[in-house]
Amino acid sequence: MAYIYKKIVKGKPYYYLRVSKRVKGKIVVKDIAYLGSNPNDIKERLKEIPEKYKGEIRKTYRKIKKSIESEHYLNKIKKSKLKEDLFIDKKLLLEIEANKLHFNTEFLKLDTKTKNEIYHQFLIDFAYNTTSLEGNTITLEEAHKLLTENLTPKDRTLREIHDLKNTEKVFFDLINKKGKITHNLIIKTHDELMLNIDKRKGYRTHDIRVFKSRFDASPGEYVKTDMDLLLRWYEDNLKKLHPLVLAVMFHHKFERIHPFGDGNGRTGRMLMNYILLQSKYPPIIVRKVRRNDYLNALADADKSNLTDMDKKHYKKLIKFISEEFVDGYWNMFLV
Repeated sequence: MAYIYKKIVKGKPYYYLRVSKRVKGKIVVKDIAYLGSNPNDIKERLKEIPEKYKGEIRKTYRKIKKSIESEHYLNKIKKSKLKEDLFIDKKLLLEIEANKLHFNTEFLKLDTKTKNEIYHQFLIDFAYNTTSLEGNTITLEEAHKLLTENLTPKDRTLREIHDLKNTEKVFFDLINKKGKITHNLIIKTHDELMLNIDKRKGYRTHDIRVFKSRFDASPGEYVKTDMDLLLRWYEDNLKKLHPLVLAVMFHHKFERIHPFGDGNGRTGRMLMNYILLQSKYPPIIVRKVRRNDYLNALADADKSNLTDMDKKHYKKLIKFISEEFVDGYWNMFLV
């Protein structure tokens, strides 16, 4: 397997093309080319690699390209003298902004058809994960066939199928919308996500108990009042907080209120992505495999209230979402 290896010497990076192979049960690593100290030169240097290694490069081309692009945009952000953020670790912040720069410089300038194709691949992964977090049993492979070929999976409920189809429609509706979050947007998003799943419309007026939760959802008679408070908090902090921090805190506070009888998690994650997209940041996926980390991070934030922005309450959740943002970006939006 071929990949880019970065070595730091006295604070300066040096790049190598490295190949690893399994020989007699052991991994043997060999540097086959020095690629210089400037990531902008790596593409040209790769063209000079001996022919016998071209096959290795081809096998892992996307991984190599990811290394080149991520390093290139990270270096650009480092040169921009980025302002530090109270809530996001400096290293994560640099990577977040590098992703945003690539998203705006490369992805958003693609033709509409290509963008929609990439968004659709993202949507399949997003729909699978966001619904799986709530118990949907449709696999990623089944989700792909359902949302690309309209092939209905066997032995799955209609509810589960509507769950994914609704997510697809709402996502593509939202990426084409502009504007701030309003009551109407929230209710419409929820109602469309729950189409053919739950007939209840609008904010709940009854009390609920969230299964296995460590918080008390807003009483039914105070849901509208608490949602008013949340939207006021959102408006007050729209230009004060980093968009990712705003999206994360909004998501948590929304879940604390739990304004609907069902579908709060799916709606909250969709709105989190809407906030990011409105600020020209790419959308993210909270992966099913990290469900426990996600729930624990949300639970840590439960010590806050609807207007609280204390770093100690949100540190774990912001770090978790930031990691998901950075880890998932290049797999989805590398062009």
